[in-house]
Amino acid sequence: MPLDFTAIDFETANGSAASACSVGLVKVRDGQVVDRIGWYIRPPLGHDHFVDWNIRIHGITPDMVVDALGWADQLVDLVEYCEDDILVAHNAGFDMGVIKAACTATGLAVPEYRYMCSLQLARKTYHLDSYRLPMVALAAGFEDFPHHDAVADSEACAAIMIHAADRWGAVDLPELATMAGIRVSQLQPPVALAG
Repeated sequence: MPLDFTAIDFETANGSAASACSVGLVKVRDGQVVDRIGWYIRPPLGHDHFVDWNIRIHGITPDMVVDALGWADQLVDLVEYCEDDILVAHNAGFDMGVIKAACTATGLAVPEYRYMCSLQLARKTYHLDSYRLPMVALAAGFEDFPHHDAVADSEACAAIMIHAADRWGAVDLPELATMAGIRVSQLQPPVALAG
C-alpha cells in the first residue's frame, strides 16, 4: 500500500466547530502531492457569525463567503475529493470536530473517515521548541507559506507526513502510525443521548 492520503484544513468563522468558512484539501499519491483545491463555505445558520479574532487570523470576512455554497451543498464535493483516503490534519481533533459539528448542525450523516494527526506525529518525529504548524513544516523542509490559508496549511501538513514517513522508513500511513506509536483514528457519528 503506497503513501496515499488527503491532507485537510478548515478555517472557522467563530468559536463554533460547525462554523467552517474555508477548506483546503491536498491529495498525495505514492508520497507526492498530485492535486490541491480549496473553497469558501457559507457556515450553517446559527453558526454563521464572524468574530474579529477569527477574521484577524485567517482574513476571511462575511462578504467573502456570502455567495459560497453552504456545508450541506458542499459535503458531497469534499467526500468525492477525499475518496476513501485516510485524512491527515495538524491537530486533527479540531478538523475532524469541524466535520462532525457541521454535519450535525445541518442534519447530515458524519462520514466515517479514518484520520491521523500530523501534530501527534511531529511530537514523535522531531525535537522542536514548538510544534505549531509553521515550525514543524520548517523542520520538514516546507517553509514560507501563508499560515491560516487552508490550502497552504494542508500542503504544509502533507509535507510533514511525507517527510516523517521518509524519516521513519514507512511505506504507508498505517505503518507510519505503528512505527511512531500513534493511532489511525476513526471519525464517528455523534452518540445519540437516550431520552
